[in-house]
Amino acid sequence: MLHANDPTVRALLLQGEFGLERESLRVDRDGFFSQTPHPLPEEPNIVRDFCENQTEINTPVCAGIPQTLDSLATYDRLLRERLARQPRPEYLWPFSSPPYIRGEEDIPIARFSGPQAEKTAYREYLSRRYGRYKMTFSGIHVNFSFGQELLRADFALTGGDSFQEYKDRLYLDLAAKAARTGWVLTALTAASPLLDSSFAERGALGGDVFMGLGSVRCSELGYWNSFTPILDYTSPRAYGASIQRYVDGGLLRAASELYYPVRLKPKGENTLEALKRGISHIELRMFDLNPLAPLGVDGRDVAFAQLLLVWLAAAPEEPFPPAEQVQAAQNFKNAAHYDLRTVNLTAPDGGLYSIEQAGLRVLARMREFYAGFPPQVQQNLDFQEAKLLRPETRYAWQVRSRFSGGFVQKGLAWAKGLGRDTVGACPE
Repeated sequence: MLHANDPTVRALLLQGEFGLERESLRVDRDGFFSQTPHPLPEEPNIVRDFCENQTEINTPVCAGIPQTLDSLATYDRLLRERLARQPRPEYLWPFSSPPYIRGEEDIPIARFSGPQAEKTAYREYLSRRYGRYKMTFSGIHVNFSFGQELLRADFALTGGDSFQEYKDRLYLDLAAKAARTGWVLTALTAASPLLDSSFAERGALGGDVFMGLGSVRCSELGYWNSFTPILDYTSPRAYGASIQRYVDGGLLRAASELYYPVRLKPKGENTLEALKRGISHIELRMFDLNPLAPLGVDGRDVAFAQLLLVWLAAAPEEPFPPAEQVQAAQNFKNAAHYDLRTVNLTAPDGGLYSIEQAGLRVLARMREFYAGFPPQVQQNLDFQEAKLLRPETRYAWQVRSRFSGGFVQKGLAWAKGLGRDTVGACPE
């Protein structure tokens, strides 16, 4: 745990590095999936995800949230300019849930050749196992690492011999805590309450479907495996081995198939072998695309994710037994519901709380921890608290209100820039 009461460490707590991965579907002027090849094969930071028309922007590692958003904006602008110059202009679909789907043929698996051909074979496997419809859900992944100056100052207080072993222990403990408490991020950033009827019934285009969920993508209907993973957080090797067991047992084809909201990552190539040699950062995968923010993500939510992780890292270590891991995964799914007052979760202390009540408890503890920090910290907590106290301020509520009664057509107008305003814009 971070020694947050040490004056030197406390002064450095908000140091950090960030990277964003943003997935978006390309659509044509009528709201159907684009059927053209990936438009920027020469750009290594703009790639394909599952399907050829699902474009992913990966920002470089940046030393601060403003720099990270600036980087995302640069690649977003490059991508949109290229799409505008297509023979038939294309647009980025602004939601985590897909638009019209006529059938699986609308979702062409990304095609790789040569040494990368295995990537296509892997996607074909995912298509068979999960169906292509589910693989069209898109979102934002937030990657975070503590600042090196902060880590060095904290490490000096431990009396340990190995800096890498210290980092590994810190991130493993953090990942367990984030798996236990990260449901609050799902509740506060859910923004995909609507589906087009074609997702539920082939050929039934143009109807709105609302299933009582704030985030279809993060719910039981979204990105989850058919089993609840039990992970070993005692060491990088044990953590990697606990994932490998599911690969060896046939429940996963590869470690990347572990659809879990919190992941640990190594530096460089993301393999289990690299992870066993040392942890570099943590990845949070529960953020919906926010159509109300110009870049699909509000910077205040990224800042809150950092505040949450720092607070968790400074808390005492606790065991995370299998039964609690199963309950923690269910809490994430419960937090994806639309009405946070009528859906409960089970806290580690065994208490049963509504998502709203549990979220307010988390924010109250964070307020106490961050007493004396700059005003923008408390302002961020105010912003998040309002989402729990006033449901109309939640993204899911606003998306449902604004885009019901023609989800795809209204969403398409939004994608084309018609009727946009600054609601939910990232702060300067």
